[in-house]
Amino acid sequence: MAVFKIHRMKEQPSLNFRWAAHTGGTASAKPKDYEPGGEVESMSAYAAWALLRETESALRVGDILEDELGGLRIFKYVGFEEARWVLPEVRSGIENLPAAAGAAVPVQA
Repeated sequence: MAVFKIHRMKEQPSLNFRWAAHTGGTASAKPKDYEPGGEVESMSAYAAWALLRETESALRVGDILEDELGGLRIFKYVGFEEARWVLPEVRSGIENLPAAAGAAVPVQA
């Protein structure tokens, strides 16, 4: 049996997600839109859904199950689809500096 981490979609992003048109392929998810939701032990994502569906912890559309290897499955109206985290681009500030001028300085070993 596998242990799945549950990532619960926050309320506001969930409203937007529910009304968005269905798209195929790998879904992109932003970690900031989710909060930890515990764990569930089951044979598959669908088995986890079935196990939880009659409980107070039932999966909602937009929730994500993460397997032990880090694979993500997002729960949609049509079932589970593959997902991936989209992380914001980190900028150091050096991108805005002008290019260096002058001759290159040789590096001594």
